[in-house]
Amino acid sequence: MDGPFGSNLPATAYVEHGVPVIRGSNLSKGEFRFKNEGFVFVSDSTANKLGRSTCIARDIVFTKKGTLGQVGIVPDGSFSRYLLSSNQMRMRVDTEKANPDYVYYALSTREAIERVIKESEHTGVPKINLAYIREFRIALPDRQIQDAIVEIIRALDARIDLLRETNATLESIAQALFKSWFIDFGPVRAKAEGREPNGMDAETAALFPDAFENSALGEVPKGWRVGTLGDVAWNPRSQAKPGQMPASTSYIGLEHMPRKSIALDKMGTAEGLESGKFWFEFQDILFGKLRPYFHKVGIAPCKGVCSTDILVIRPREPNWLGYVAMHASSDELIAHTTQLSNGARMPRTSWHDVNAYGVVLPHERCVEAFNDIVNPLFDRIFANVRKMDCLSDLRDTLLPRLISGKLRLPEAEPQLNEAFA
Repeated sequence: MDGPFGSNLPATAYVEHGVPVIRGSNLSKGEFRFKNEGFVFVSDSTANKLGRSTCIARDIVFTKKGTLGQVGIVPDGSFSRYLLSSNQMRMRVDTEKANPDYVYYALSTREAIERVIKESEHTGVPKINLAYIREFRIALPDRQIQDAIVEIIRALDARIDLLRETNATLESIAQALFKSWFIDFGPVRAKAEGREPNGMDAETAALFPDAFENSALGEVPKGWRVGTLGDVAWNPRSQAKPGQMPASTSYIGLEHMPRKSIALDKMGTAEGLESGKFWFEFQDILFGKLRPYFHKVGIAPCKGVCSTDILVIRPREPNWLGYVAMHASSDELIAHTTQLSNGARMPRTSWHDVNAYGVVLPHERCVEAFNDIVNPLFDRIFANVRKMDCLSDLRDTLLPRLISGKLRLPEAEPQLNEAFA
C-alpha cells in the first residue's frame, strides 16, 4: 500500500501527539534497524481519513522515491498503528506462507538493496512502486528454516543493540559527571557549604575551590576563568583531495552519524569518493555543521576522512579531550550553534560559532582528573564499536548465504559461538 499524496498530508496536519508518521529517517539502509524515534504525528481523525496508508506491527515499509534501499519492519508494542509518509509504501506478509522478519531480512541484504537501486526508474528522482516490490523475487525455504534464520540474525542484532545501549550508558555517566563538575559546580558548592563533595576522594576534592566569584557568565568557581571553547580546542582543516585517499580509508559522512550519541558505530570507505574531504585523527571530535539541531556529534574511533559538512574539532592538549567532547555534544552548544546558523532551508553552523562559545575554564589539574575518569569510558565505547563492527560484518556475511542455501544452519554455528564467546 502506498503512502498518501503529498497534498493530503501537508505539514499543517502535524500535531504534537497522536499517530506517528513513518518517514525515511525512521528506516535504515543495510543497518537492520527501525528507528522508533524522531516522529512527527497526525491526529486520529487525519489517520482515519488516510486509513489506506496506515500500517501496523510487522508490516514492512520501503522508501519508494528518493533514497531507495531504505527498509524497516514496524516493531511490536510502541504504537497501535502508524501512518506512512508520502514517500513510503508498505507490504503486509501472509504469515501462513512466510515469517515477516525473514522477508524483511531478505529484502534488507546488501545484494537486495543494490538490486533495487539498479532496477529503479532513474528519470528525475529515483523511484520504485508497489508492483515492482510485489514481483521482487526472494528465496523462500521451509518455514522452519525461515524461523531458524530469523533466530540467528535476531541474536546478532540483539547483541549489537546491547552494545549500543551500553555505549549510551557510558556516555550518560560521562555527561553526568561533566555537568556536576563543570556546569553545576557541585564539588565547589559542597565545599562552600562546608560539606565534603560526594563521590570523590580527598585528593580530588582538594582540586576544587571552596568559593565563587562573579564573572561575565555569572557566578563561577573562584580562580577559574571565563573563556571560549576555542581557547582549548581548534579546527584543523587538513584537506583530503580526491585520488589522495586510499580506497580502504575510513569515511564518515553525516549519514553515518547517529543523533545524540558520541559513539560512531557506522562508517564507509573512501572508495569512489569524488570530492574533497577533511582528514581526522583518532579521538578527534566530529561535529555535524549542517542542520546542527540534528545533534550529530561524535568522537572518532579511528583515523579517516569526513564530509566537509562536518567540523573536525581537536583539543589543544590531550588532557582536555573529555572536557571539549562533553561541551561539544551538550544540548547547550547545539542550541547555540542552531541559533547562529545561516540558511533558511539547510542551515549551517561554522567553526566561528563553535569557537566563540563561552565556557568556564577550570584549573588544569581539575580537567586532568576529569579526563582520567572519562577516558576509560571512551576506550570502552571504542572497544564496543569494534565489537559491533565485527558482529555486523558476520551478520552481513551469513545472511545472504543462509538465505540462498549456500550455507546450512549447522555450518554457521562455529562462527556464531565464536562471536558470542
